[in-house]
Amino acid sequence: LCTPPDKEGKVHPAILYAAKLAGVNKIFKAGGVQAIAAMAYGTESVPKVYKIFGPGNQYVTAAKQQVSLRDVAIDMPAGPSEVEVLADETANPVFVAADLLSQAEHGVDSQAMLITTSEKLMKEVEYEVQRQLALLPRWETAEKSLANSKLILVKDMDEAIDLTNEYAPEHLIIETKDYMEQAERIVSAGSVFLGSLTPESAGDYASGTNHTLPTNGYAKAYSGVSLDSFIRKITFQEINGEGIQNIGPAIEVMAANEQLGAHKNAVTVRLKTV
Repeated sequence: LCTPPDKEGKVHPAILYAAKLAGVNKIFKAGGVQAIAAMAYGTESVPKVYKIFGPGNQYVTAAKQQVSLRDVAIDMPAGPSEVEVLADETANPVFVAADLLSQAEHGVDSQAMLITTSEKLMKEVEYEVQRQLALLPRWETAEKSLANSKLILVKDMDEAIDLTNEYAPEHLIIETKDYMEQAERIVSAGSVFLGSLTPESAGDYASGTNHTLPTNGYAKAYSGVSLDSFIRKITFQEINGEGIQNIGPAIEVMAANEQLGAHKNAVTVRLKTV
């Protein structure tokens, strides 16, 4: 585990405890692109790894992508965080604003988006964002992040769904009266939060889903980290006499059409013996 220490050079006890529970036996005080380089290439103290997991800022993401070209595998491109709230006229503007701000406070390059079919809700959310922003301890960071953020009014839910799937948000909160029906239409998103009582914060800390998720539209091609991400799959196969007689001719035809004579012959010589 690589984790950046605090100003006193210490690692937070909660991180150490979580690492112990997970079975981690080596912890290095390093973060950022330095940690990515150390894990990808190895140093005198940090061993080279096979695969790097974990989110980071835009520099960490760029570093992960660089080393993944030839040196090590990565979970996915997971850079600056983002959230989209998909809402209709039934949504609570206080909740929506709080959801947008909870993402905006991550960092100045984070992005919060509202896509809604209700102009009334959009105006109420805009007011609520400013009201709640003034009360936040990290208001300066959130304010800069809001410069990257947008409130988008669409004509109907069909347009909203199309835009959502094109944006492919890291976090998607659906606050509509028929949120389960709308969720069925989502094909590109990192993690989806259903209904007005399911904030993105729950996914970060308590509801059980992993929140290392694809950002910047990569949800069109990648899934979030899961137990499956840590598993390598090996296939095994055995063919008996009857089996090679059944599929052998098809293999010969396909190999011949690819002009791979040795491939074909590897089957032909076997067919002559069964």
